[in-house]
Amino acid sequence: MALAPSKDTATAKGAAAKGSASAKGTASVKGTASARPPSRTPSRGFWSSTIGKKTVMAVSGLIMLAYLVAHVAGNLKVFFGPEEFNGYAHWLRVMGAPVLHHEWGLWLARIVLLAAVGAHAVSAYQLSRRDIRARPTRYVHRRKGSSYATRTMRWGGIIVGLFIVWHVLDLTTGTVHPGFESGRPYQNVIDTFSTWYGNTIYIVAMLAVGLHVRHGFWSAAQTLGVGNARRERALRLLANVLALALTAGFIAVPVGVMTGVVN
Repeated sequence: MALAPSKDTATAKGAAAKGSASAKGTASVKGTASARPPSRTPSRGFWSSTIGKKTVMAVSGLIMLAYLVAHVAGNLKVFFGPEEFNGYAHWLRVMGAPVLHHEWGLWLARIVLLAAVGAHAVSAYQLSRRDIRARPTRYVHRRKGSSYATRTMRWGGIIVGLFIVWHVLDLTTGTVHPGFESGRPYQNVIDTFSTWYGNTIYIVAMLAVGLHVRHGFWSAAQTLGVGNARRERALRLLANVLALALTAGFIAVPVGVMTGVVN
């Protein structure tokens, strides 16, 4: 006759079963934890975040703004005659000499500018797509109440991007410039702005640049933490002044050629 297991024996078996289940659960948790993918690096996490993209967009925009200020100052030398303007163009090629080789300084500036343009365009595109996916309905309503400059930021950026390509092909490589002569930048400028299409393309693009600067400068200040309620009026005024000065300075060159002031 078989004896029934004692109460102590049953208790011991139950404890053993619980211990086995607990061990399996612990092993399962450990296995799951070890299977998790490694966390993102700080730089990748920063770029993936919205504030990271806005910061990249703001910094790259300020780099391009600094270039525009220097560029318009150089362009206005055309009003002082061919010797002054051609001398400025030559200085750009020997910039940094004798430390830097011929045109190295110019190419360094071009690389920095190209990187800024690329970073600005990519971050702007990704932010726009992210905003549309997150708020497809509210985005439309927000656009209706926004300013004219805000509504045209996207198309203005596209216009400026296309203009940069045309501008390089026209006055740097001469690809789309029938009468282009290497080493004669003053005459090349006169030739370009002696055509109706050259003036139209340039003036439309510079108006787009002005609108972009007007809105972009203020937005960059907000992103980088410079703007606040007390400084908002001053920042908006500075943005308007910068946009107006740059637009007027750039447009002055084709207008000068058309009116015969520059000839």
